[in-house]
This record gives sequence, C-alpha cells and structure tokens, in this order.
Amino acid sequence: MKILVIGPSWVGDMVMSQSLYKTLHTLHPGCQIDVLAPAWCKPVLERMPEVREALEMPFGHGEFNFSGRWKLGKSYKSKEYTHAFVLPRSAKSAFIPFFAGVPNRIGWKGEMRYGLLNDIRADRTVFQYMVERYVGLAYSNDSMLEKTSIETVDFPSLTVDENNQASCLERFGVDSQQAMIGICPGAEFGPAKRWPEKHYANVAEKLILEGNQILLFGGPKDREVTQSIKEALPVALQDKCFNLAGETSLVDAIDLLAACHTVFSNDSGLMHVAAAVGTNIVAIYGSSSPKYTPPLSGRVRMVNTDIGCRPCFKRECPFGHLKCLKDLPPSQVMEAYGELSSVN
Repeated sequence: MKILVIGPSWVGDMVMSQSLYKTLHTLHPGCQIDVLAPAWCKPVLERMPEVREALEMPFGHGEFNFSGRWKLGKSYKSKEYTHAFVLPRSAKSAFIPFFAGVPNRIGWKGEMRYGLLNDIRADRTVFQYMVERYVGLAYSNDSMLEKTSIETVDFPSLTVDENNQASCLERFGVDSQQAMIGICPGAEFGPAKRWPEKHYANVAEKLILEGNQILLFGGPKDREVTQSIKEALPVALQDKCFNLAGETSLVDAIDLLAACHTVFSNDSGLMHVAAAVGTNIVAIYGSSSPKYTPPLSGRVRMVNTDIGCRPCFKRECPFGHLKCLKDLPPSQVMEAYGELSSVN
C-alpha cells in the first residue's frame, strides 16, 4: 500500500496529522507514506518515523496554479500511489492526487471536490476534535464513527535528536544541568491568541526565583514580544532568561522544547510540538478553544477565562478589549503549573 498525503499548512495541524500516519501503519503494516506539504513543515515530518518521504509543496499557501498542479500530479504517476488522503478541504488541494491517477482519493467534503475525491466523508462535525477528523479518514466511511475517539487516538510523538539538543544548549549558553522551562508567547494566527507579555514576565520571574532557566521560543516575528518579556524582568534575573525567538530552526526548537520540563504556551504550533516531545504543558487559551485543538498529551493543564464572548475564533478581538486574555491572571496560570508539577 503506497500512500500520498496532502498535508496541512500549519505546523500544529501537521503535528496532529501524525496520529493518522500511526493509525495507517497499525491498520496496514508495511505501508509507505509520503506527505506533500509546505517546506516549513518538512522538519516536523522528518521527526515522524511513520513518514517515508517529506515532499515539498512548490506552491504558496492559497496559490491556485492549475497548470503547475497538473504537471506535479502527472510527475507523481510513476510513484504508483494506491491511496491519497487529502487533509485540507480546498478544491485545489485535491488536484494533485487526481492528476496523479491515484485510484483511492479520500477526504472530507469541501469546496467543489466531487470527482476529485472518490471517497468523500460528508460531515466532519461528527467529530469534535481536529485529530479525530484526521484519524477517522483511516477507516471506512461506515466504521469511522465506531472506531475513532479521542480516548483511543495514538497521540503524536516526535523523535528528539539528543546530540543536536546538546549542541543547541551549548550554542546559546544554557546550563544543561539546571532545570529549564519554555515559554512560547507568540501565535501566528493573530493577537487574539496571545497572552499579554507583562503576564508572561510575571510568571517568568517567579519561575526563575524557583531555580529555573527560561527559554523564550518563537519565530522572527515574535522577537520583539520575547525581548519585551526578558527586559521586563529584574536586571539581576535576565541572565537566566534566553531569548531564542528567530535564532533557532524548527528542528532546533523541537529538540530544545524537549529539554524543558514544562512549557507555557499560547494555542500555537509550538504548543503542539511541545506536546509531541513529552513535556508538561500549561496551555493558555484566548479566542480559541481546547474543545477543538487541545495539546495531545496527558501532561497538560489548560487555562482560560469564562468571559461570555469567548471562544470567538477571531484573529483579532471583535470588541477591541482582549479581556479573554488580559483578565486571565498570572496567579491562575501558576496555580495550573503547581497542579501539573505535583502530578508529574
């Protein structure tokens, strides 16, 4: 069984998709899985032993490029895939396996995909969680409801390169013998997912005083936010806080997150990476909801306010007040950390 997966475009979704690949290997031992996805997802895929090859999607997110997709699909005919799983719901995402002549093309109903897919699942809302919607595709249409449940899903588990981990810790001057805690204060989705920097700084100060080092994670766009957190700390504590935003590759971030005993994170791709490398996680929710994309781990505490307008799932606060985040006090987040630490 040779499988082509058209993967999602977001890092967090890509991490969650590993549960599908694990399920496929369980159901079809010896199957070969190739995943076509944006270049920035390749480091994540390379940490999934279930994936034979990470294929780079040459088209930008949202780019239609019909002729380019036709040519790429035709070039995959020689690979002789027997099954294709199309995880995005756009019509264009279904073109490539159709043009590649893959006989079994499976995915959820989306925009104008009849014919492009020949095993269409009609209503994704029969499953509450995103990971269930991925895993359900591994089963037949008739049996997926019976066989798919968040309680039985095989959660993602990315491999960790301990040599690279040690090299990164040395490069950034982090003491490998002292406890580390990660903070991921960014959110590519938008500001309605970002807990205020001053709250993160409050938490970071308490954690440093307890004897921890703080590693601040993020991309180049998060650098200003992470630097403001570090600069809000008392000067005497700042040498225990390392601003890694924009300084690491995604592979490095995977290995460094695995070095942390706990990670505090907004609902972001790095939150899902942290869950997949086995750290404790304090997950902070603003406009989004853990009832849809929770961190897939048994070592989690999720915190949010009970303000009536959340979850709105908006990138920016429709009312301009961001109370769902601003009114979530550091004391509540630290309480969740204390509960998690006592259990694990």
